[in-house]
Amino acid sequence: MPEAQFVPLATYREYPPEEMVQRASDFRQEMQRRRTVRFFASRPVPREAIEDCLLVAGSAPNGANLQPWHFVVVSDPDLKRQIREGAEKEGRELYHRRAPQEWLDRLAHLGTDENKPYLEQAPLLIVIFAQIYSLLPSGERMKNYYVTESVGIATGMLITAIHHAGLVSLTYTPSPMGFINQILGRPSYEKPYLILVVGYPAEDAVVPVITKKSLDEIITFR
Repeated sequence: MPEAQFVPLATYREYPPEEMVQRASDFRQEMQRRRTVRFFASRPVPREAIEDCLLVAGSAPNGANLQPWHFVVVSDPDLKRQIREGAEKEGRELYHRRAPQEWLDRLAHLGTDENKPYLEQAPLLIVIFAQIYSLLPSGERMKNYYVTESVGIATGMLITAIHHAGLVSLTYTPSPMGFINQILGRPSYEKPYLILVVGYPAEDAVVPVITKKSLDEIITFR
């Protein structure tokens, strides 16, 4: 086991309390503009912007710094078509056979169904994989810990970075998602965690009327 090594914390930047409060307020307002979008323009997005967003995700805190994630950026039309076909097949099973009525009732106000045209319309799909194991240079497998937590944090940071860059996204989790490994040629020790649909909103894009819980409902100060 390698010996722990440390360097001085040189990246931290402290702000006066007034500036800290203002920065927090500005960021809150910026992030509260974010909406999940299901209607995408087909025009391409700059690759450099996506790479920077993914580097933000890759900087996320994670268990033992094992970084148990892999991101596949899909722009190939044929691959997007295959993913859509697989997702809609699972969607038909979900909406018409597997899902309890209670869950379908909860989804009704969002206007979703088994049809997922955005999987082809959007310029990019970022498929996020959670790595149950890491492969050592010797080929030996090393189990990763806190995988779900780590990948969830990285995904949240990726969504934030994409919004900050001026793009929109949609989190989508067809269930089950095993078909994605086959389409994208990913190993079995990587589990599809989420598909993030990314691009510009269509000119006629609409979003459902929703509300978020208030501060009092989501926070307790003790």
